[in-house]
Amino acid sequence: MADVSALMSSQSENHENELVREILGYFLSHPQSADSLEGIARWRLLDAAVHRALAETSRALEWLVEQGYLHRVSAPGSAHIFSLNPEKREEAAAFMQPPEVSPPP
Repeated sequence: MADVSALMSSQSENHENELVREILGYFLSHPQSADSLEGIARWRLLDAAVHRALAETSRALEWLVEQGYLHRVSAPGSAHIFSLNPEKREEAAAFMQPPEVSPPP
């Protein structure tokens, strides 16, 4: 049990170290900034949520492109543009339907 406690303590220290570096890095990048505890926590949470949402959305879009439901077009000087593949519209609509549940025997 002591090994688990030591591991958890080590992980907690690593997380706190990352947090300290993240906050200090923000103030070094924005030396004129000043904020309250609540304000700093809000921008940290918002930033984390945005990064998480970007990663999740990127994975979902990649899957949809791989399945052929969406087209991905590269535009010079900008991000990829995604659009519905009209040839897969019916299949995509069927995918969106809730799965049918079989009645119990």
